[in-house]
Amino acid sequence: MATALVVSGCTADDDPTPDAAGGPVYPASQVDPLIAALPSESLAAPPAMRLADGLVPPTSTWFAGLVFGETAQPVFPFPISFQLTASGVAAGLPRPVTSSTSVVAPAVVGLTLDLGAEEALVSSYDKVAVTIEHRAGGTVLGRTTVAQGSPLVSYTAETDQTDTLGAPVVPTGDGRGTVEVGGSSWGVVVTGGGLDGTSVDLDAGGSVVLVALPDGATPSQVDTVLDAAASPLTEVRTTFGTSGGAASSTTLDYVTAAAADTLIVPAPHQGETGGGTATGLGYETIMGTVPLTIGSRLSFDAPTVTASSELDLDGLSADERDALGRQLRADVASTGEFPADTYYGGKAIYRATMLWQLAVQLGDDESADTVKKRVVDQLDLWTDPDGCTVRAQQCFVYDPTVKGLVGQASSFGSELFNDHHFHYGYFLYAAGVLGADDPELAERWAPVMDLVAADIGSGSESGAFPDQRAFDPYWSHSWASGYSPFADGNNQESSSEAVGASAGLSLWATATGDDALAAQATWMLSAEAASALAYFVAPDLSDPVLDGYEHRIVSLNWGAKRDYATWFSAEPSAIAGIQLIPLDPTSVSYLSSDAAGGAEQIAAVVAESGVADGGAVGPLGDYVLMYSSLAGPSAAADALSALADLPEAGIDDGNSRAYAMAYILSAGSSTLEARGDG
Repeated sequence: MATALVVSGCTADDDPTPDAAGGPVYPASQVDPLIAALPSESLAAPPAMRLADGLVPPTSTWFAGLVFGETAQPVFPFPISFQLTASGVAAGLPRPVTSSTSVVAPAVVGLTLDLGAEEALVSSYDKVAVTIEHRAGGTVLGRTTVAQGSPLVSYTAETDQTDTLGAPVVPTGDGRGTVEVGGSSWGVVVTGGGLDGTSVDLDAGGSVVLVALPDGATPSQVDTVLDAAASPLTEVRTTFGTSGGAASSTTLDYVTAAAADTLIVPAPHQGETGGGTATGLGYETIMGTVPLTIGSRLSFDAPTVTASSELDLDGLSADERDALGRQLRADVASTGEFPADTYYGGKAIYRATMLWQLAVQLGDDESADTVKKRVVDQLDLWTDPDGCTVRAQQCFVYDPTVKGLVGQASSFGSELFNDHHFHYGYFLYAAGVLGADDPELAERWAPVMDLVAADIGSGSESGAFPDQRAFDPYWSHSWASGYSPFADGNNQESSSEAVGASAGLSLWATATGDDALAAQATWMLSAEAASALAYFVAPDLSDPVLDGYEHRIVSLNWGAKRDYATWFSAEPSAIAGIQLIPLDPTSVSYLSSDAAGGAEQIAAVVAESGVADGGAVGPLGDYVLMYSSLAGPSAAADALSALADLPEAGIDDGNSRAYAMAYILSAGSSTLEARGDG
């Protein structure tokens, strides 16, 4: 049975609207009473915000840098760059430069438009587009809209005015022309006004649209582009569908003032045209050369990924099960104290839950009972609504200013709304696994765990949380920085933890019988898995624009660059491992899919990671060993041998030797090579 859902835009005056025919995801009626039961506190002073009253602060979005901080940062509505100036806006067409470890295309101050503005703030946004309101002396001059996948900067005047371009226009028709600036060509289209040199005269309600012209466009093609750019963009509506079939779909409707076709740029994972009409033109970007199309809708699919709570151990021999059982008991006995913050605490809870799952599968009731009690005790602490009134850790508060759930003991800037999906995915995975087995636990944890889920997966527009906080439906992946105080835009490093977060949402939805959340989570999971492969783990780097990049993965994607690097380590094992952690049971399906590149890609990634026959080198090397086992039975045998020699310090705190052993054994009995794909 198929389910279609809509993610609506957010304006200061909008009423909450349902997200799905089957009901909204975490509506106000559900979450508001739960929030009221928690302490309300801002654990860190929020930054300055350029945001209209009534809007939920859009943390962890591609345009967060426009909103937060004393100075607005450039943002990257692919394929252009965009930034606020003291009195208007500036648009640029970044040019990628490739080196052995990066592809960079920083913001460019290309064509400027001086509006005489004294103040700018975000007045509305949706998941793909953002609108900025420009004011002077308390008067609203007009509004500018930019969007992912659009080469347009669309300004609509609220009053009669004359604005100034940063370079003179060469006329190509009434109210139309081109500008050469900064090594790039721009088209300018005025509706409801006039164009003369650098002056743009607009009547109230009139508009000027700036469009980046692709290199090599003929005069006829320029005319076609300007025709399609004439109506200013106003919003982008996201619709998604999930089904029991092979594909999970995303549809982005680009809405213009005249309800006309517009210019759309599909990203590489969206297909050659995304359903639009090809123009024969394109742009060179950090993702390679991408096409310029004409249409009003961008549609694309991803293989449906289903969250899994357990590894497949059916193929293990009796001796393998015995050896795994011995290691399991040792790991259960050595499980130490649980950390107090949301990242390391969540990882520890997830690790113990995977040990419980293995114990159940192996029929070890004693180990299962022991580790379950410890996990339940921890989740009981974390899900106590009054927890933060009696202790300073292992509890959550609700931030009423920035709108979100924050662990009292912060880590990696979680109080700044960084990495919430990375952290909370571990909690949701664990609660989903145990809650499905024991419904009484799910019911007991739900008053707080539903808020954990809503923080990263809300779809209600209730005003309590942003919709799917970090998830970007255009790129099909999330953004990790809460406030994005960077000139290179927002970024994401751990694609695997982002996939794990959506898998956790899905498992929690199953445990609680929340059909609306389950449909949304399956869409997010499928999209995150597809983008993890397309842009991080197995990217297509064959485009000539990317010649010179010398690695097989991209471990850190920004709005303006792609890096072979991490935030925390320069070790090659960490650079590979951060795309794999925690290798939860769901990871097997997408990392062993055809899109993951097969045994050859796995071997190449492992080789450049520094993991050798003698064991893992550097941080997160245990995950690289586990990943290597997906290449085939012989690779799994080598990985198992290397794991046996790996010192205890080489096992990550979110992993266990027993789980790593189980993953490798499971992979060795059902792998690419065994299927004939290796």
